[in-house]
Amino acid sequence: MKLWCRYQGLHKLQLIAEAKKICPDVVIVLGEDLTRFRDVSKDLYNFLQEFIWSKRVERLGFDEVFMDVTDMIDYNVKLLDLNNPSNEYFHLSRADPTIGFSYDATQMPGHTYPATTSELPSPTIPVPESPESSQDGLLRTRLVLASHLARYLRHQLETQKGYTCTSGVSTSKLLAKLVGATNKPNAQTTLLPPYESFTEARENNVTAFLGAHEVGRIPGIGFKLAQKIRNHVLGQPTISNMGLGYGETNERVLVRDVRCLPSIGPDTLEKVLGGPGVPQGIGGKIWGLLNGVDDTEVVLARKAPKQISIEDSYLRLDTLEEVNRELKMLAESLIRRMHADLLEEDDDPNNSGGNTINPPASSTLPTETVIDSPAHQPTKKRWIAHPRTLRLTTRPRQLPATDNARRSMTRISRSCPMPPFILSLTHPPTHLATKLATETLLPLFRKLHPEKSGWDLSLINVAAVNMAEGGGRDIGRMFREQEEGLKGWKVEDRDVPPSPPSALQGIGGVTQPPTADQCHGSEDRMPPTQESNEDTEGLDAWGNNDNDDGLIFQNSEQCNTCGARMPDFAMPAHERFHQM
Repeated sequence: MKLWCRYQGLHKLQLIAEAKKICPDVVIVLGEDLTRFRDVSKDLYNFLQEFIWSKRVERLGFDEVFMDVTDMIDYNVKLLDLNNPSNEYFHLSRADPTIGFSYDATQMPGHTYPATTSELPSPTIPVPESPESSQDGLLRTRLVLASHLARYLRHQLETQKGYTCTSGVSTSKLLAKLVGATNKPNAQTTLLPPYESFTEARENNVTAFLGAHEVGRIPGIGFKLAQKIRNHVLGQPTISNMGLGYGETNERVLVRDVRCLPSIGPDTLEKVLGGPGVPQGIGGKIWGLLNGVDDTEVVLARKAPKQISIEDSYLRLDTLEEVNRELKMLAESLIRRMHADLLEEDDDPNNSGGNTINPPASSTLPTETVIDSPAHQPTKKRWIAHPRTLRLTTRPRQLPATDNARRSMTRISRSCPMPPFILSLTHPPTHLATKLATETLLPLFRKLHPEKSGWDLSLINVAAVNMAEGGGRDIGRMFREQEEGLKGWKVEDRDVPPSPPSALQGIGGVTQPPTADQCHGSEDRMPPTQESNEDTEGLDAWGNNDNDDGLIFQNSEQCNTCGARMPDFAMPAHERFHQM
């Protein structure tokens, strides 16, 4: 559907009136609620991650992922049978050799750049005599295996989940993304070697492939940077044309045009692109992207997002009643998004407290039936992260944009600490949203716009930012996890029981103090300062007559069992020891 719209001349950020003129049959639907897309995106991401050994799967938006399969390819390259490459087996598990799929290592599935026949040279291993052919041959073999893995994953995605996809196979995120976009939909493309030029007369496939792309299409080169590059190459300012699409201009500047410009290089680009707010070294980074150099790694996706943002755009919003209504709607959407993205089931069976979400009772069933039904049992949830800051952003409409000028995108924001009640799971989102809008968002809005009217807002954004891992303090859970983690290091202090009573009986059944030979435990044998002594009168309770610190225990007692003297407050514990 997305590609069909492009073929009809539609593009993102296009005015609805303009879209209807270009395509009168277009159907406009409300796209504010993206819950279904988010749920599907999470499901497909988890599905693909299960196949990847390193779990290095990076999500890009809702419908794109980068997968680092280096370890899987290295493992299977070592298992190649160079004598029979047309009958190979790709292992999807190190532990179980039966998990995998058969493939032909002499065939390259899908499309390639540059286009070639499906029949490939036999897989090779490094040959010291020819570094160039050896390097290209090994890289080609690795790309063949990666392309077969891509085809297998696409097939599994379609058969098990019902979704088709397009994939690109290369050695970096930059090249894989660009080469994957050359054949859409439901296809795959592999960028073939050579990736490096060993002679100046021969152009490698990377520079040839990138050279045909418009400079603004290179990932990592945004609208403003692309405009500066175009202006420098053409020697004059370029004019944006929103009719061609967001960020498009009437003049096309290709990557090849930039690279062939005299005296162009990292230093020149640093001067052209540098300025206030631009990070140092931007010239070298952009020059690397223009030559296909991308060293960024595929990173494992965070369990919780860095921020959650909800916004809506308006034709005109200039009354406090309208603003209050929109703030409540945005706040409720924000809270529901937080519940979807930041809550998970609490699998700790020992957690008797915590947060419990009761599902809404069905109108066709009695309340007690819903509660007793296993399918409708309340589920315990816990926060995997919580936002510390609440941010409100608006975009006042300024001067009207002309046809050739870019519309104003200036936003203003105010932030405040996130109120704690937003993490409550005992109240419905509607109640929390009303409280959040009234007590927090509306005061923030008044700080942003002190005037009572005349704002003419075109956008309002509400965001939960500054995420902190964990859902706050759970002392019980902390101690349980600590006890489990330290179980292997726990040292038990076991006291040796005292001798049998018969050994302590004196003549006539009178209990006598134990002798030195009868003492076994550390508590049985009293230190000299605690032994019974008739000459201790006038000394302090611990047998110390220095009395430097002035602490003298006047109320002391003597144990009837062992004869030790101690303060009266310590006697009950001492007697319990003898009873053990």
